[in-house]
Amino acid sequence: MSNQTAQFLQGKHEVLLSAEQIRQRVKELGQQLSADYAGLRPVFIGVLNGGYMFMSDLMREISIDCEVDFIKISSYGEAIKTSGVVKVKKNIDAHLEGRHVVIVEDIIDSGLSVNFLLEKLGAMKPQTLKFVSLLVKDGGKQVDYACDYVGFHIPTRFVVGYGMDYAQLFRNLPQVYVME
Repeated sequence: MSNQTAQFLQGKHEVLLSAEQIRQRVKELGQQLSADYAGLRPVFIGVLNGGYMFMSDLMREISIDCEVDFIKISSYGEAIKTSGVVKVKKNIDAHLEGRHVVIVEDIIDSGLSVNFLLEKLGAMKPQTLKFVSLLVKDGGKQVDYACDYVGFHIPTRFVVGYGMDYAQLFRNLPQVYVME
């Protein structure tokens, strides 16, 4: 474990979601998505970097035929608040026209990334385009958006762990912590 991670864990940081709470909810989401997309062979598109852990665990709970791809976008950089500008850092390879697409996010805050991905991937003419997010921040909306499958609604606080970071640190923590 790195010095900074060890120091973080020694501090008094609130555990917002335990590993067990996350595991149980991911299992439920996997079952719901498997039922909703039975027989359709959806394409799940994970949003990197933060969504990798959720995507990995979610795929283990999906019991239907599906495809997987990834897109990397950024609107935070090294800050704890979104810059408001979404940039693509890695594009998808999958062909989406006429397909059922599920975008897998770690956290939705302002809604800017959701709207950006709706516009970008929607231009590829999928038959359906839906979102699943482990976390949705209540009160953080800057634009209207819809998230079709929500793991947990959380307060508008900066969180790390379970794939989410601060300056690329703390992604490897199995729980979600509030970082003050």
